[in-house]
Order: sequence, then C-alpha cells, then structure tokens
Amino acid sequence: MAGTWRAIGRFTRMLRHTLQGLRLARNGFHDLDAASQQRAVERWAHGFLTEAGVALQVQGSPVAQGPVLLVANHQSWLDIPTLHAARHCRFVSKAEIARWPLVGALAQAAGTLFVQRSVRRDTQRTVQAMVEALRHGDVLTVFPEGTVGNGRDLLPFHGNMLQAAIDADVPVQPVAMTFVDARTGLASYVPCEATPDEAMLRSLWRTIATEHLVAVVRYGAPEKAEGRDRRTWARDLQQRIESLRRNQEAPHTPLQQTAPVPPVVADLAQ
Repeated sequence: MAGTWRAIGRFTRMLRHTLQGLRLARNGFHDLDAASQQRAVERWAHGFLTEAGVALQVQGSPVAQGPVLLVANHQSWLDIPTLHAARHCRFVSKAEIARWPLVGALAQAAGTLFVQRSVRRDTQRTVQAMVEALRHGDVLTVFPEGTVGNGRDLLPFHGNMLQAAIDADVPVQPVAMTFVDARTGLASYVPCEATPDEAMLRSLWRTIATEHLVAVVRYGAPEKAEGRDRRTWARDLQQRIESLRRNQEAPHTPLQQTAPVPPVVADLAQ
C-alpha cells in the first residue's frame, strides 16, 4: 500500500512538472539564447527525475561542447530525460513522438530531429539534417538499437545514423546507461519493460512505486571513424557500450546523486 500511495504522489508531481515544462516551451523559451535554453532543458530534466524518485549519477566526462554524436543504449522510458539531465543534447527520434500528447511538444522545444523510419528517403533527409547540425556545432544523440531493449542485453546496433558523423567528420562518444539500487549498488531493471509487449505505463508505475533507484550514465572516450564504414563502427561502438555497462553493473559502494543541478532560468521556470 505504501508503494501505491508513493506512486500516486509521484505521478501527480510528474504530471504537474510536465505541464510546467509545456508552459515554458510555449512562453518565452524560444526567446532565450542557446545556452539558456540548454540550461532550462537540463533543469527541467533534473526536476523530472526528482519527481519520479530517481537519483542521477554521472560517470566519465561528457564532451564540453560539440560537434559530437552521442551513441547510447536504449533501455527504458526514462532514457531521454536522464540523458538531458546529464548533459544537454538534441535527440534523433521516431516521427510518431512528435504527435504524442505533451511529450511531442516538449521534444520539439528541445530541438529533436524526427525521422520517419519506414521511409528510406526520410532517413537520408534526417542524416543530412544531422550533418548540418553537427557542422553547426551541435551535440546530437541517437539510440542505434532502434527500439527499447530489456536493460539486460543490447540489441544489434544499426549504423545508418553514424553516417552523419562520418560525413561531418566529427567524433562519436559512447554512452552507457544502467539503473542501480542505491542500497546494494546492484543493477536494477525496474524501469525496463519486462516483455516486448508490456505497456509503458506498467513500467512507469513500477518505477515510481520504487525507492532507492539511481540512473547511472557513463561516458566513454570520444572516437572518430578512422576509415571504418558505418556498419563496422556500429559493431565496435556496441562493444564499447557493453563494456561500459559491465563496469557500471559490478557491485560497488551504494550510490549518491553526484550530477550538479545547472543554473536556473528563474523567471521562466515558475
């Protein structure tokens, strides 16, 4: 029963926080300079994790500035706010998200690039848009698995979006995400979908009913293609991220939140 009431309270606060983010996106957000927009997104994402009862720990060093393509594993519905809280970036996501209530508007405000996966020409258009964004100095993020995994095993990495890093001649930084029980330091799969057909709301409810959950984000060393084609590079990056995940999941001292909260854009965050 305590878990149920905890989940109800957290869900209510998460919904309120999401509506505040939507208000921010529609009122004055686009009048901010780029740095202030990034701080606002990071702060909103930190707040979202807090309302969900999830602490954050960042390991390794995210690149200080772009251009760079972040490549991360995809394990749960929490991945995007977790990565936004760890380091602002622009995501490349499926076009359907743009039509989702609330989430779509927030994703567009955060600068998400949308791709229609079923249309090959649109994938090519997205790669070209990524190249232009990278040449402009942006930090982009892709999930090369193409869908949400179970948190335990990585799905095969697809190399299509890596072509943008090759064409723009920019580095890729591998990023591994895991969830950990802060009491034991062991991996937790609570936020992950138990089966491929499990409704997201079930994993969401399970997450917000849980205590002592920490999202761990570990950044690896940036690397360039160095003559590799996108398929070979995708396989190598999958091995890098698998190695980073194994290091995260080894038993260790219980975790505390270590990622700093970015400065506030006070007048717009109210």
